[in-house]
Amino acid sequence: MAKLIQEYMDGDTVDSFVLIKNADVRLTKNGKTYLSLVFSDRSDNISGNLWDASDDQVAQFIPGKIVKLEGKRGSYREQPQIQITHLRLANQPGEPDNPGDFMQHAPIKEVELQNELNDYVLAVTQPMWNRLIRKLFTDYHDQFLRYPAAKSNHHAFAGGLAYHSLSIARLANGVVAQYPQINKSLLLAGALLHDLGKVLELSGPVATQYTVPGNLIGHITLLDEQVVLAARELNFDIEDENMILLRHVILAHHGLLEYGSPVRPMIMEAEVLHRLDELDASIEMMSAALDKTETGHFSDRIFGLDNRHFYKPNLEQ
Repeated sequence: MAKLIQEYMDGDTVDSFVLIKNADVRLTKNGKTYLSLVFSDRSDNISGNLWDASDDQVAQFIPGKIVKLEGKRGSYREQPQIQITHLRLANQPGEPDNPGDFMQHAPIKEVELQNELNDYVLAVTQPMWNRLIRKLFTDYHDQFLRYPAAKSNHHAFAGGLAYHSLSIARLANGVVAQYPQINKSLLLAGALLHDLGKVLELSGPVATQYTVPGNLIGHITLLDEQVVLAARELNFDIEDENMILLRHVILAHHGLLEYGSPVRPMIMEAEVLHRLDELDASIEMMSAALDKTETGHFSDRIFGLDNRHFYKPNLEQ
């Protein structure tokens, strides 16, 4: 059995089938074309550069293609990298041909995700918010359960979007038990819906890319549009304060304008959702890095956490 990406150490010779997750055409300082590639399998991702890439190679090695990768694992700027010696498409008899086999998945099964999410939908007792959630979850059912929550940073695996939303709903449930002054239905509605726009921002779970609307508009504004359209279809008054409150919680969940929120949080539920979103994303990023780190060592640097690295102590649970 071939090794998985995560099993290779610095200096190891790499010889595996992997999926191209990302491929950017770039130029060296001398004007020569090269491909900046990110490879993935069900264990991890790793980058590598294909120098002096020909036009045929640029056309062949695109996201979503399975390739036979040969080279040596090293590092660059404290990040793991493959020094590529040979790369070809997996197109011979008996070689893997299903990109889904190279995807990382949420740690719980889809049916379990669905059932627990349904329980939290029922806990949203405000009728307008409940009906909106049920309509949007019906409209985007399959995408919501199977898409990642991001292209690369946190919960960037199949089912990551639903798993991240469920994690925040669980956190929200605990917070409202501690602080009864928080409106439970509003916070849960925001937790369940806040990232649903990712189904429009991202291309899907295999070799995830940003769509044109995702790049030009972003998931927060895309979702707000869907909320308004759903409200009109349900004959809700979009000027109703309940509608405005739900839209605000969604629009403000990134916290700062420079992080993509059209507005900053101005009600308690919006501020709490923003904090829970940051908490869940940060813990996921740290956990993913520390899972690949030996006890007593520092993790690789984490881009989404200000390029910091984290120490893995020997702590008993």
